[in-house]
Amino acid sequence: MPRPDFPARRDDLRNVAIVAHVDHGKTTLVDAMLWQSGSFRENQDVADRVLDSMELEREKGITILAKNTAVRLGGAKINIVDTPGHADFGGEVERGLTMVDGVLLLVDASEGPLPQTRFVLRKALEARLPVVLVVNKVDRPDARVEQVVNEVYELFLDLDAGESQIEFPIVYCNAREGRAGLAEDELAADLGPLFETLLTTVPAPSHDPQHPLQALVTNLDASPYVGRLALLRVMHGTLRKGQQIAWCRADGTIENARATELYVTEALERVPAEEAGPGEIVALAGLPEVTIGETIADPEDPRPLPVTVVDEPSLAMTLGINTSPLAGLEGDKLTASAVKARLDQELVGNVSLRVGATSRPEVWEVQGRGELQLAVLVEIMRREGFELTVGKPEVLTKDVEGKRHEPVERVAIDVPEEYIGVVTQLLALRKGRLQQMVNHSTGWARMEYLVPARALIGFRTEFLTETRGAGILHHVFDQWEPWYGELRTRPTGSLVADRRGPTTSFALSSLQERGTLFVGPGTEVYEGMIVGENARSEDLDVNATKEKKLTNMRSSTADELVRLIPPRPLSLEQALELIREDECVEVTPKGIRLRKVELSSSKRQSQASRRKRELAASAGA
Repeated sequence: MPRPDFPARRDDLRNVAIVAHVDHGKTTLVDAMLWQSGSFRENQDVADRVLDSMELEREKGITILAKNTAVRLGGAKINIVDTPGHADFGGEVERGLTMVDGVLLLVDASEGPLPQTRFVLRKALEARLPVVLVVNKVDRPDARVEQVVNEVYELFLDLDAGESQIEFPIVYCNAREGRAGLAEDELAADLGPLFETLLTTVPAPSHDPQHPLQALVTNLDASPYVGRLALLRVMHGTLRKGQQIAWCRADGTIENARATELYVTEALERVPAEEAGPGEIVALAGLPEVTIGETIADPEDPRPLPVTVVDEPSLAMTLGINTSPLAGLEGDKLTASAVKARLDQELVGNVSLRVGATSRPEVWEVQGRGELQLAVLVEIMRREGFELTVGKPEVLTKDVEGKRHEPVERVAIDVPEEYIGVVTQLLALRKGRLQQMVNHSTGWARMEYLVPARALIGFRTEFLTETRGAGILHHVFDQWEPWYGELRTRPTGSLVADRRGPTTSFALSSLQERGTLFVGPGTEVYEGMIVGENARSEDLDVNATKEKKLTNMRSSTADELVRLIPPRPLSLEQALELIREDECVEVTPKGIRLRKVELSSSKRQSQASRRKRELAASAGA
């Protein structure tokens, strides 16, 4: 929806979002802007990528939550919203765009626009926001600046951009050194050209001086002193500390409340303010149950704004309490009520997540945008002390005109050209359709595919193995298409422990010939726990705790050295990709284990034979 234009403008303010594909340098650029605008003292100790404040963000090197900061330039204040580059956190991007009047689109000078650039740009163009293109990392030895700019123009045309939107200014930048310029070979010593371009291209916030107070809640935060904070953009009117306000709730009701505290952003700090005018992004305390998309209005003339619409989830997985024999040994939050309370708390601030009940009271279905988003949620809960059982991620389908449809992803792959054949074969098995292939004549090729989303579950691990770790893979939701039918799943089976006890080197030395092991010697295992991946397609029950029998007879081979191949460590994302329908992941603060949903070997065998009989009966019918 294009934003309406109003007669009055605030020339001392600009609101801009920085959007880009993951790892193209958004947060690094914000660092340089903060330093050069004098936000930090000369001798202040500031971490690199200062906006990636979550421990998990620093670890993975990605932005997960949309955050805002502010820099002052002369008499103008620029509010900057740093948004995530992963499509899985697209709900954060959509919220960020409701707070701003312009977009700074950052593109890597070598990689060019990637699927996430497309996703974010489509959202910005739909909102009719002006765009400033920043080509970053122009100092890279493999930079191809001219082609990248042309690719961005093609992307704009492909997304049906209007004439005014295609005429965007271009700034060339080296964010790490904090330099920018209007030509790739003429960079200034600072980011001055970028700041000037922002001030001239991004319009000042417009408002109607006759309109009563209206502010949209776009994000939530919490303070240990004043409780829940609503982050909002003031659309019209002035919001004052201590004033009576009308709180227009999502269910249509209107309640009177008081603005107990008001904060505005200066650099990275929230500072108390007495009032905030139109266009300002502020934090408001005093509404303990406020949620995203609600409106703060004038109590004498409350006018609710339309609620922010967010794309629907495309992936679901089950999440419940830990039911394994080792439950309670490593975590301290074990009960169903604790898990449910934590999921409800997550729903408050995460608009693109859904939580639903299942047939079992201790298990819930969590729906999100992608594997990474769901894995990050589980990882955060794990670090908080929860013990969980997580099921296999499955895609969500929907009926269109009576036919079952499934989500299809646009996949961009960069590989050394010798792996083109391998990748083509892998995606052909997963019913992928090649859309475009470009060889940059640098030894690398870019391939674009449309692939069913469920075919990509577990694909990344296989892809990295086949390309010897050299391939780069990015994907983003593209459209809904009719159900593709049966797809090839994991070609390997599992090595499943058949009894409880610590693993021994003697047992593992014979098992490592069967496939890849996930556990080393001395690890506590239990019946139904998966200790490795079988090279063949069927599951195999194994004894991983067998000890060597001791005798008093001497033997020339008795003390032969046992050489074990190191076990393959699994991250949470890899574990979720690897499991099958009858398997799940046990997640505790100290470890990640794979297990069968049904732990008892005899029950699994009887279930398998029952399925065979049912298949034979249906085939005969």
